[in-house]
Amino acid sequence: MNKINSYENRLVIILCGCFGLVFFDRLAMSFLFPFVAQELQLNNTHLGLLSSTLALTWALSGILLGAYADRAPSKKALLIVMVLAFSILSALSGAVTSFISLLIYRALMGVAEGAVLPISQSLLAAESTPHRRGLNMGLVNATAPGLLGSVIAPPLLIAIATSYGWRNAFYVTIIPGLIMALLVWFYIKNCPTANIPKAERVYKVPVKYKDLLKNRNILICMLISCFYISWFITIISFTPTFLITVKHFPPETMGKVMSVFGIASVFWGFVVSAISDQIGRKPAVIFFSIIATFCPLTLLYADTPESMMLLVFFSYTGLGCFTLFMATIPAETVAASLVATSLGLIMGVGEVFGGFVTPTIAGIAADRYGLSIVMWIAAGGSLIATILSCFLIETAPIKLAVLRKA
Repeated sequence: MNKINSYENRLVIILCGCFGLVFFDRLAMSFLFPFVAQELQLNNTHLGLLSSTLALTWALSGILLGAYADRAPSKKALLIVMVLAFSILSALSGAVTSFISLLIYRALMGVAEGAVLPISQSLLAAESTPHRRGLNMGLVNATAPGLLGSVIAPPLLIAIATSYGWRNAFYVTIIPGLIMALLVWFYIKNCPTANIPKAERVYKVPVKYKDLLKNRNILICMLISCFYISWFITIISFTPTFLITVKHFPPETMGKVMSVFGIASVFWGFVVSAISDQIGRKPAVIFFSIIATFCPLTLLYADTPESMMLLVFFSYTGLGCFTLFMATIPAETVAASLVATSLGLIMGVGEVFGGFVTPTIAGIAADRYGLSIVMWIAAGGSLIATILSCFLIETAPIKLAVLRKA
């Protein structure tokens, strides 16, 4: 048992590093855009296109490579290739000379990054003990991206960009990627398909890909993903520019505010998942989604950086919910052989709508009506996600055990 727990802990740490770096590289453009825009003469529409194009390729990759990962002879090898690829492409973003070349590199980076989450969560589903499944998935899905992508990335990248130029800020992103690829190679097993007991799954095992769309939880999670990713991508893409151009914060203050988003993600990422292990997935998603709806409104109405940071910390609970509808609930719902497939489908469709369509519309709307409108778009996304969450069917082992006894 100790050896099993030891590998489980090691797996969680390494996968946290891998998916954390995905968001470090993905969100780097949001933090560096004010610097990039000045040199390449870009506007809010360009920012929206950069975010949405990466989201589109991320989505297609998640759907296709997620399904392939369930049949691949080595998920470990596939994960290594993806980590190396997105790290190299992120670094190449610093060598661009035009918007088109930047768009191409970010699009290709999305292809590499889109497969990382389905692969990682399917590996976790195979190795996690039932009472830790939600916690483990939350650490990888929300806490790690928050720590690396929103706590460490803003001050580090902004400091490098300010002192050495934005191009060098992109170049350094390749180093941690190479390190994580080596850790995966040496310390992660090429484990078999996820083996969640049938007693802990809600539905009869689907045998065809199309059956996933007939599954109530999968369908609801996919719809939630569309609107929750709209909330997340809109906030994270436009807030740095919003704080500088609308709130007139200096870059250093903007970096501090963005770091609070990361600190909140680190905290709520594991807290929401751990709470869901005890009270159930459905009530946790509903409650914390209601709170998340107020987060973009605090950016609009908070008058000082200090009050804004405090309110952001207590309202940025959505990343903790991501783990539940994008990983834990699907993993506890479908057949073991379709875990990566279902995760890729939910993430992919959500990225198409929330990551591709919404940022493009938000960018155009911002140029026409002002940046403040993007915060209302974000709030609407989480509000709709809250309503959809009411139609989920509970999957938490502890709740199902109570229902069986009753």
